[in-house]
Parts: sequence; C-alpha cells; structure tokens
Amino acid sequence: MEAAAVVGLGTGAGAGLTRWQAAALAAVAGWVCAASFFDLTRRTRALVQPWVTRRVHAETAAILRLQRLLEHKLLDNFFSVLSCVVSVPFYTGFLPLLFWSGHGRLARQMTLLMAFCDYLGNSLKDMVSAPRPCSPPVRRVTATEDEKENAMEYGLPSSHALNTVCLMGYLLHYVLTYGEHGSVIVAAGLSLAFLLVMLVGIARIYLGMHSLTDVVAGIGFGIVILAFWLAVDDHVDAFIVSGKNVATFWAGLSLLMCFAYPKPEFPTPSFDYHTAFNGVAFGIVYGIQQTYFHFHTPDAPLIFSAQLPLPTFAGRILIGIPTILIVKFCSKALSKWLLPVMCSTLGIPIVSSCYVPALKVDSSGKNKQAAGYLQRLFSHFPQKAYDVDTGIRFVQYAGLAWSVVDLVPAIFSHLNL
Repeated sequence: MEAAAVVGLGTGAGAGLTRWQAAALAAVAGWVCAASFFDLTRRTRALVQPWVTRRVHAETAAILRLQRLLEHKLLDNFFSVLSCVVSVPFYTGFLPLLFWSGHGRLARQMTLLMAFCDYLGNSLKDMVSAPRPCSPPVRRVTATEDEKENAMEYGLPSSHALNTVCLMGYLLHYVLTYGEHGSVIVAAGLSLAFLLVMLVGIARIYLGMHSLTDVVAGIGFGIVILAFWLAVDDHVDAFIVSGKNVATFWAGLSLLMCFAYPKPEFPTPSFDYHTAFNGVAFGIVYGIQQTYFHFHTPDAPLIFSAQLPLPTFAGRILIGIPTILIVKFCSKALSKWLLPVMCSTLGIPIVSSCYVPALKVDSSGKNKQAAGYLQRLFSHFPQKAYDVDTGIRFVQYAGLAWSVVDLVPAIFSHLNL
C-alpha cells in the first residue's frame, strides 16, 4: 500500500480543492452551524451529565476503599510515572524519535491517531462536563505540573485510558503487520498491551483522578476509535503522501476543527490540548508532503541497521530535540507578534488570555480599534472577540511538528547522520 501511495506525488499541488475535499470541509462547517443553531452541546449535556455525575458520586466509596487498601508511597510514585506514558511530554519525546529512527509510517500514523483521540476524547469531556471524584474525601495525587493541569479537566472519559488503548493497540498492529512474528510473539504482545491498559486504568482510579465509569468509558471509546483507525489508516497515509491539495485541505480542516469543539460548562485546559495537537497534525502533514521522497520513504534507514547504528541515532537525538524546541520557541515568538497585527489589519476582534498581556480583556473598551477599510470588509464576521492564544498555540506546535519531519532531517542529511 505504501509503495502504491507514492505514485503521483508530484500531482499533490493542484490549483484547487477536489470535489470530495470541498464537500468534506462543507460538511464540517455545516455540522458546526447546525450544532450551534440547535444547541446540541447543551441538550446532550442535559441528558448525559446527571447520570454520569450520579455514577461518579456512587463510586466514591469504592475509590476510597481501593486507596486505603493499596496506599503506599511506592505505588504513588509508580502510578504517577505510569500516567506519564500517555502525557504531553511523552508525546513530545517519543513521536519525534520514531520519525528519526526510520519508522516514518508508524510515526505519522501514531501522531495523527493521537491527535484524533485527543480531539474526540476532549470534545466528549467538555460536552458532558462531568465531574471527577470529589477531593476530599478522595485522595488526589498530582505529582507533576501536567497532572495538576489534568485535574482541572472534566472526568468522562479517561483520556489516559483512551490514549493507551489506541497507542498500544496501533503499535501492536504495526508490529504484527510489518514484522516477523509467531504465536508466542502475538500472545506476548496482546498480554503486554492488556496489562498496560489495565495498569493505567487502575492508576487513574488509585490517584483519585477518575472513577471506574470514566475509565471504562475511556477504554470503550478507545477500542471504537482504534477499530475505526485500523480501517482507514492506509487511505489516510496514501492521501498524506500522494494526495492532491493536501496542505490546503488540511489547513482548512484545522481551522474548522478549532470551531467544531463543544463549549464546556466552565473553561478547562482541554481545548488548549486539542489546539496543540491540531497544530502538530498540520505540521506533520505539511512537512511530509514537502519531504516524503527525501527523508520518509520505506527505504529510509532503520535504527540498529548498518546505515543507522545506535551512536548515530544518539547523535540525532542530541541535535534534534534542542532544534525542535528552538523552533517551537521561535514560532511562538513570531506568532505573538504577527497574529495580533494580522487580526488588527483584518478587523477581527481579539483578546488574549495569557500570551499577549496588552490584549487582556479590558471591560472599559480601551482595546477597541477604529474600523478601517479592511475592518468594514470583514464586518460580516461574527462580532465577538476571539482568543488569539488559540492561533499562537496552533502555530508554535505546527512549527515544532514541521521541524521534526522537515528541518531536522535536512540537518541530519547535511551532517551525514
């Protein structure tokens, strides 16, 4: 399938969107408008939230019994470390290593799958807006800053459980599909995946972050998402490496996905995580489109081979990780300056919740600007202030992801790594 996918790569820069691409974007835009018009988020929340809340409260006693039975400092540390397996720092470090180790197809599929999981999981969290177990009485262990931010999100479903199912499931699928294996390897792989999913589920309950209902929902949704992805991954990969107008289509899709997100009952970090992975997905897709034949074909050297021994791979890590972090920093700095200027020119009202202090919400109205020609031209836009931090976050993570598959491999090539 991958060999066939590269045929016609040069046709990927067509003049306009194809019919199916335009129809897909129109469908997403139509869904956004329909969901807003019919107030689907509020209606769905009114149906589901009370039931989930009752379940979470009913399971509090069981969570307390589990914590009292198992409470130990070693388990606190073990389960906290285990929870990092599907955290943002883990993605930041693990997925670039897959690209640089020669497993390009696996890396891009897992990146897009994680972005897909993050969007669906966080959308469901904010749509339902169900609480986590009450603390106190439940003991909540937040050993890292990431866990403290996670605790600010809503509960159902457990993103850690959902992501672990998809991450381990797709990794196992890839190994069994493209590697040599026997019945023992299959049994060992399935056992390891099952064990890790169960441990992560127990960890989320033990740490006081989720109820059993949250974890079961996360595992269930993870299985559904994984099954869907396994049915479409070949088509997605073929489109990315050889489709027409991929960058244009994905840019439009990324923009729409910023609006195709339910508004939670109260603000949480979930939308920020979605925006970051939305940017990562766009950066990966754009970079792969530009450099597939140069760095990401099936003939790319694999780690532990004669062309890519372990010392060379270590050199890639020492050069690559600092480089992508520098690109992320520069992308953030550039977008903090450029995006407010662009929005001001176009007359798009903006505020900033964090990144641009000068654009913090000002109730006195001092932030309002005079309407010029372009402002009047764009006056048909919905007259509400948009958070420019969303665009800044998208750009910085898109820049980081692009550097992983484009800039850094070019540096490796120049340095003969």
